Amino acid sequence: MNILIYGSSGMIGQGVLRECLKADDVESVTAVRRSPLNEKHPKLDQVVSEKLTFTLPGKNDAGNWDACFFCLGASSSGMTEEQYNRLTFSLTLDVAAHLMRLSPGMTFIYVSAAGADTSETGKSMWARIKGKTENALFRQGFSSVVVFRPGVIQPLHGIRSRTPSYRFLYCMMAPVLPMLKRMMPDSILTTEEIGRAMLNAVRYNCSNVVLEKEDISRLARK
Repeated sequence: MNILIYGSSGMIGQGVLRECLKADDVESVTAVRRSPLNEKHPKLDQVVSEKLTFTLPGKNDAGNWDACFFCLGASSSGMTEEQYNRLTFSLTLDVAAHLMRLSPGMTFIYVSAAGADTSETGKSMWARIKGKTENALFRQGFSSVVVFRPGVIQPLHGIRSRTPSYRFLYCMMAPVLPMLKRMMPDSILTTEEIGRAMLNAVRYNCSNVVLEKEDISRLARK
């Protein structure tokens, strides 16, 4: 498999990148970033660009990816609806439209969130915009769109969130998260499980589906 990743510096993206580089059936990983990764790996190719909607260089012009793992996301805290819509809906759809022209046969996996509102009418601003983004992606025309809706996430292998408030929260929860994971194995997902589940979604041809946290957990175990 040839995998394209957006958001590999975030907590989920770090976990997904790690699992991709470990997987024997992944031949190449292209990570699109605003700044270079320190990590070096023979499978890893980095595309560094301030603007994430761009013309991909060289061999990638042919659009030879099997899947895009879109892990970019931002907290809505302190944002206006216009700002959050631009970072969540507009950016995602701009990238999706670009990839649709290059590689319509790929699987596009979008990391949304538990509670996303696909009616687009609820009171929660972030949930409406996440739901609107999901709806628009299903209309893009990709061979397959898979939406992941994780809830509570347990970071493993030294992975940390880039959001200061989330880092503080995870620091406070670190002693109890492993216990909660044992008690509710399908309700709390690890960064490792999310990465494995994304790869399995491509391996097992998941198509045009929304996966809640329990579905993601089961897919990771396949």
